[in-house]
Parts: sequence; C-alpha cells; structure tokens
Amino acid sequence: MIALVGLPGSGKSTIGRQLARRLGEAFVDSDHVIEKQLGCSIREYFEREGEERFRDVEESVIDDLTLNHEGVLATGPAGGQSGPPPNTGTGGLPPLES
Repeated sequence: MIALVGLPGSGKSTIGRQLARRLGEAFVDSDHVIEKQLGCSIREYFEREGEERFRDVEESVIDDLTLNHEGVLATGPAGGQSGPPPNTGTGGLPPLES
C-alpha cells in the first residue's frame, strides 16, 4: 500500500488517482469512506458530534483501510488536535524515506 497524507487541497486525491492508474492498483480516499459510513459530510458530523467522536470514526476507518486495502490511499492528517498522535494512515508502519 502507498499512503498519501496531507492537508486538504494538497493534491492527494488527484495524484493518488493518477498513481493508482499507472500502477494498475485501486485508489481510495479515506474521507469518502468516512462520509459513506457516516451517511453525512464530515463537516456535518464534526459539528454535530464533536472532534473526539469524529477522530474515533476516522481512526477506525483508517485502521480498516490500512489492514484491508491494497493500492493507493489518500488521507488527511488529524492536525491541530490535542491528545493522541494524529491518524496518519500508515497502520503503524514507518513512512517511506527517499
């Protein structure tokens, strides 16, 4: 699995789709999976349920994707939170170094 992690609008999904296509692999965006599971937008859920509940859902989805998805994954950092380390979508694996 290749995980692309970055801020909103940084190009993760655009690059991820292109990379997956070139590699002949599947592409998934964790935000889309989260919204499908929630049945509403992340923003809506975040406002209604709060950050802590959202981070629990986010962590669960990213854990599942990192264990069960092969291909390219786009996910955002859980930036600005206090508490546990941000969800990085690496499933506990160290990032690749060049």
